[in-house]
Amino acid sequence: QVQLVGSGGGLVQAGGSLRLSCAAFGNIFSIMVMGWYRQAPGKRRELVGTITSGGTKNYADSVKGRFTISRDNAKNTVALQMNSLKPEDTAVYYCYANLRPSRYIRGDYWGQGTQVTVSS
Repeated sequence: QVQLVGSGGGLVQAGGSLRLSCAAFGNIFSIMVMGWYRQAPGKRRELVGTITSGGTKNYADSVKGRFTISRDNAKNTVALQMNSLKPEDTAVYYCYANLRPSRYIRGDYWGQGTQVTVSS
């Protein structure tokens, strides 16, 4: 069984910073992609950023230049440093991983979600 456990988040004023962290636990053969998605009230879940095991990063246009994603392959962890936060960044942030729990199985896994609220 695989679990993604996230931490961080909270309430911050516009222009401030927050850091989210996530660790993958359980029976893991390999992790191809880790990252973050978010969902604001009344909106669909959207990509924030992802990083491959080789270090290739992909960001949503709305966060480029403000958010930085990083990963520790040895520890199966991913982090999201969020700077210059805006009220429109307010959402529940979900840790994500595309991984193999065994050699022949591959799937998407999600963390429990953590609330980020940016006040104006």
